Amino acid sequence: MIPPLQSLVKYDNAVLVSSTKEKKVKDKLLKSCDFNYLLVYVMQSGGLLPGEQKSEVPQTEDILNSILPPREWTEDSQLWVQYVSSTPATRLDVITLQEKLDQQLQQRQARETGICPVREELYAQCFDELIREVTINCAERGLLLLRVRDEMHMTIAAYQTLYESSIAFGMRKALQTEQGKGDMEGRIGTLEAETKDFERQVAEWKLKCEAIEKREAERREADAKKHKEEVAFLENHAKQLKQQLETFFAPKK
Repeated sequence: MIPPLQSLVKYDNAVLVSSTKEKKVKDKLLKSCDFNYLLVYVMQSGGLLPGEQKSEVPQTEDILNSILPPREWTEDSQLWVQYVSSTPATRLDVITLQEKLDQQLQQRQARETGICPVREELYAQCFDELIREVTINCAERGLLLLRVRDEMHMTIAAYQTLYESSIAFGMRKALQTEQGKGDMEGRIGTLEAETKDFERQVAEWKLKCEAIEKREAERREADAKKHKEEVAFLENHAKQLKQQLETFFAPKK
């Protein structure tokens, strides 16, 4: 395990864990100092809990280690532990913290707006450092800030879960839309093919109608011409017959 990265939380110098027994004792103490335990203790103003000896009452270091667990890493097959610092913060430390925060935001190119994991991480470290500083001066205020921090984390986790669910829902809807789009495209292709076939049939019938109209026009023209010729023939024949009758019935001289 590689050494932890630089943090805005102030830690003591790393110490080498000389034995497994020492680590187990520390772990047992840290596990016993959960939030409810510490809250009851500090609200009792130094009173002992039932069944406890005075030596077992958690000190400021124990409260800090429960709020901000120590960092552990292995280097050259040796276990190193770094506990959070219990040194009270001065005004200069707060100013330095602000400068470090601004510097880290700039160096790591954190976005000023929108979702940014880098900015979220740095502000979380800054808030943890503020909790450390407040806890050293007043454990009650430190534990209240711890509740605020945990509530904030739960709220962010809830929003993240909601966001991920919304993304999954959106993806499902997008897939359904794509599937429906494919079906509609297939339907559109079928309708376009049918439309082209109908247009072809319409063009064919239009040509047939034009041919029929042309033939009918030619037939009517031929019939009209024939009828005109017959009328002219009959008129000429009638005229000849009339002349013959007039000649036949004319008085003889």
